[in-house]
Amino acid sequence: MPPQPGSAAATTANATARNRRKQPEVTDIVDTIPEVIEPQNSRDYLEVISRAVFQAGVSWKQIASHWGAYRRAFGAFDPSAVASYGDAEVARVLATPGVLRVERKVRATIANAAALLKVQATFGDFAAYVASFSDYDALARDLKKRFSYLGDMNVWYVLFRTGFPVPRFEGWVATIRGEHPRMREMVERARAAGRSREY
Repeated sequence: MPPQPGSAAATTANATARNRRKQPEVTDIVDTIPEVIEPQNSRDYLEVISRAVFQAGVSWKQIASHWGAYRRAFGAFDPSAVASYGDAEVARVLATPGVLRVERKVRATIANAAALLKVQATFGDFAAYVASFSDYDALARDLKKRFSYLGDMNVWYVLFRTGFPVPRFEGWVATIRGEHPRMREMVERARAAGRSREY
């Protein structure tokens, strides 16, 4: 029997319905722990870099649960398109249900799209850029200079997830403050699948 208008049950039902309407679309939920990929184009690199940016300091599950919203908000991470975003696009992205309302991370993504285009123009592609460095430390320093929101943790994450050689996790993470259980789980999954290129 439906609740009577004005009753406590009716009020609760109406509030629940309103909350459901406010929920962001989550029809394409991504696993909390992302996989190592074989990048096919610059969109793939920008997407991994952007995932690192938005995950920083936030629950990985929170970002993963709505990653489809980020893909839509950033036009499937086309670097040429994202690099051209102005204030109107920033406002649109921030208003997208499911996307963190952190303007500096949105602007960092736009800056990173421009940085990726510059890398492509200079080196041909991201893989050639990585190959131009003789060691990980030099590459990491340059990545941190070129890209926004990429500190030591995110540099390792981006290179690991896009299939480049990186220092062995256990030795490397000992130099990073804090506990990083999601990173460790990502590494363990990749090792089990034979996708890790740690050395």
